[in-house]
Amino acid sequence: MEQPEFLEKNVFTDLKNLNKEADKATVHYFSESDFDTVLQRVEHFGIGVYKIETRLNGKVSEIVAHDDFKKKATDPKWYKKAFLTSKSRQPGLSYSATYKVSNKLLAKNTVSDNEESN
Repeated sequence: MEQPEFLEKNVFTDLKNLNKEADKATVHYFSESDFDTVLQRVEHFGIGVYKIETRLNGKVSEIVAHDDFKKKATDPKWYKKAFLTSKSRQPGLSYSATYKVSNKLLAKNTVSDNEESN
C-alpha cells in the first residue's frame, strides 16, 4: 500500500476535501473540525506531520513545521499546539499538512488488505 492510499483509507475517510485545484489533487484541505479529526487519527496511527499549512479565502496564511517547535514529526505535542494556536488566532481557516506514514505501517496494512481479499 502506498502512502496516499493509506491516508485516504485510514485518515481522510468521511471528511470533506476543500481543495478544488485540479493540479494539486493530492493535497487535501480540511475545515477546522475535520482537521481536528485528521490530527486525532494521525496521532492514533503514529503518523508523522512535517508541516501544517493554513489558508484563508484560498490564499496561504501560514506554514508551520515540526522543526519550528524543535520536535519530531511524530510528536503530537507540536501539531496540536500549532493547530490550537492557528484556530484561536484566526477562525475560518482551512488546513492541510504534509504527512509521513512509516514503511512498517504501510506494510502492515498491505498484509491485512491481502488477508481480507483471500
